[in-house]
Amino acid sequence: MENMFRLMGSEDFSDRQRCIWVNGPVIVGSGPSGLATAACLREEGVPFVVLERAECIASLWQKRTYDRLKLHLPKEVCQLPNMSFPENYPDYPTKRQFIDYLESYATRFDISPQFNECVQSARYEKTSGLWRIKTVKSSPSSAVSGSEMEYICRWLVVATGENAERVVPEIDGLTTEFDGEVIHSCEYKSGEKYRGKSVLVVGCGNSGMEVSLDLANHSANPSMVVRSSVHVLPREILGKSTFEISMILMKWLPLWLVDKILLILAWLRPKMGPMELKVLTGKTPVLDIGAMEKIKSGQVDIVPGIKRFSRSHVELVDGQILDLDAVVLATGYRSNVPSWLQENDLFSKNGFPKSPFPNAWKGKSGFYAAGFTRKGLAGASADAISIAEDIGNVWREETKRRKMRTRVGHRRCISVA
Repeated sequence: MENMFRLMGSEDFSDRQRCIWVNGPVIVGSGPSGLATAACLREEGVPFVVLERAECIASLWQKRTYDRLKLHLPKEVCQLPNMSFPENYPDYPTKRQFIDYLESYATRFDISPQFNECVQSARYEKTSGLWRIKTVKSSPSSAVSGSEMEYICRWLVVATGENAERVVPEIDGLTTEFDGEVIHSCEYKSGEKYRGKSVLVVGCGNSGMEVSLDLANHSANPSMVVRSSVHVLPREILGKSTFEISMILMKWLPLWLVDKILLILAWLRPKMGPMELKVLTGKTPVLDIGAMEKIKSGQVDIVPGIKRFSRSHVELVDGQILDLDAVVLATGYRSNVPSWLQENDLFSKNGFPKSPFPNAWKGKSGFYAAGFTRKGLAGASADAISIAEDIGNVWREETKRRKMRTRVGHRRCISVA
């Protein structure tokens, strides 16, 4: 491990805590944002260490996504820096294809995360100008599970993403009275096991729409809770990706005009356009891949908000009572950074950097954030490039100075001799 130097402790894992100096930045998270940052740092010649709480890269994609998932955007806007998707991949790669791409990416740029390292805290020490990141081994099957480690470095890159923790709302009777199965969408794999069953999908974002579509395709009886208006756009307009069209238009036109054009093309008339909604609230417009057809045909029922659950029923706010076998909570995710980052002036309570866009990637005191721009994989790639260039500039300058001091010292030795 050329990137790390042991300061104290021994190779004996019976020691409960060890301390390691990292000769470069520590990157927390090995999802697409962390991998992209590591790869860009590799290209800059900067050593790094990646910490990952799971036992694999991209654990969200590998462990918490449903089988039918595909990228919602074309592969050209989802590829990470310095490596394209294989040419034989479809325009919208599958979950398995994207995971294979990320694993190939890690191999190509020699990225080997420290797996099962769950960050407990990260704090900046003003007196030394260093970051101290404390972790605990998180693998229950490991002989060293629970052992603690402290990494010390000059730069900290947070790349845990906007979707680190699932959001589970408190709904009257759901956990105390309802007898059916209750899962979050991150646990949902396929509608096969729900064939012929009545399933309530709570949430109408992209996950809620896709889960409802999958349930309908497997002959289940899904109902989807929709409490307020939703932006639903076709994934493609006139044969082109809706996202690509919006990005091209936003280079030349103001946001409000882009929204008007998109809404006209999609035959929608809501008060706030989809791109304005994304910028102001972070809510992503739903890209339809077939759910709307199921809704129109009655294969997916739309219901209003929930009042309470009972043993095998749900009562809705309009008085309807539905018999249920299962509930899927497509209620989203949130960042977990505020729970372990002990620097209140860098991240807001909502889990996003306080620095406004487009400078959210850089904080103070050697702190960086990758993948928190609410702009998906394209935003994460842009962050990674900016972070690596910023650290790389400092690294090269300091390397030059070290070499100059070495040469000067060498000359003095010769002169004295």
